[in-house]
Amino acid sequence: MAEEGFEVHGPEHHVVEHSAHAGDSLAARIAVMTAILSTVGAIFSYQGGASQNDAMMYKNEAVLKRTEASDQWAFYQAKSNKQHLAELAGVLAPADKKAEFEAEVERYKKEKKEIQAKAEALEAETKHYNELSEHAMHPHHRLAQATTMIQIAISLAAITVLTRKLWLFWGSVGAAGLGAVLFVLAFVGR
Repeated sequence: MAEEGFEVHGPEHHVVEHSAHAGDSLAARIAVMTAILSTVGAIFSYQGGASQNDAMMYKNEAVLKRTEASDQWAFYQAKSNKQHLAELAGVLAPADKKAEFEAEVERYKKEKKEIQAKAEALEAETKHYNELSEHAMHPHHRLAQATTMIQIAISLAAITVLTRKLWLFWGSVGAAGLGAVLFVLAFVGR
């Protein structure tokens, strides 16, 4: 019957209006704190995701280098097989053809050294990218823990508004503090 100027409010409307008029400072402080914690939590979450993405990118590069090294070792093995066939042919060939096969054997030995050097360099790159991946992943676990603590702090703050238990507010502050410490620890000693 709002058209006639008469409106019935439920008890929840009364509490909200009373809180607004009475200047509920606890609820206002917790609302501001929750907004700040939400922002901080978003930053922590972003950092955690970024560190995980970097780790995956490096791991992917390590896998690619490992594949290239494997290809080089297969090429090395193929050259070894050709070298062995040339050695066998040199033993079985007539004397006038032996020099030709010996030259082939020497060529294969030289090619194998180049291939081996390239394969070993690719394996070193693989190791390097694996180390970069581990280094990038190191902070991820602490960042995930920090984000979780911020989420717990937000939950405790919300429960504080509902229950008016001040100890929950301090629990929220403590959880947020622990989250901040975990965030710092994620990057210390990298």
